[in-house]
Amino acid sequence: MGEAMTEFVSTLDGKNKLRLAKLWKAWPDLMGELAEFAKPLGHRKTTLILAAEDSVAAQELTYFAPEILLRINSFFGEEVFDKVLFELLNGRVPLGGYELQRTHFQRAKIKKPENIGGMKDKFDPESAVGRCYLKYVRLFENS
Repeated sequence: MGEAMTEFVSTLDGKNKLRLAKLWKAWPDLMGELAEFAKPLGHRKTTLILAAEDSVAAQELTYFAPEILLRINSFFGEEVFDKVLFELLNGRVPLGGYELQRTHFQRAKIKKPENIGGMKDKFDPESAVGRCYLKYVRLFENS
């Protein structure tokens, strides 16, 4: 009876979807500190697809690919994945709904030069340099 039930669930599972759901659920505990930087997006055959917030993080995470594969395949008790692919998150929500925390940067305050605009009459307003200078002056007039 137990074997029949296992076989029945396996046929419903279609390509290990239930097993993968367990992986996504266990992701934070399984990956530890890496879970903050690498979020599961899915898989293609034996390639695990993980998300990184930016290209620098994705590059750094490639050095952890062997460790990630070891942890995941140990979780399954067999080799399920043989490669890790890192993609940029680009607004996608990782599986399991784990969203990466975005870093919000504030625009730096630029100190207004003392004699800003004093050279307006020195440049032809139709020239590229003249237009650029006027735009530069307006940057400080609007702030």
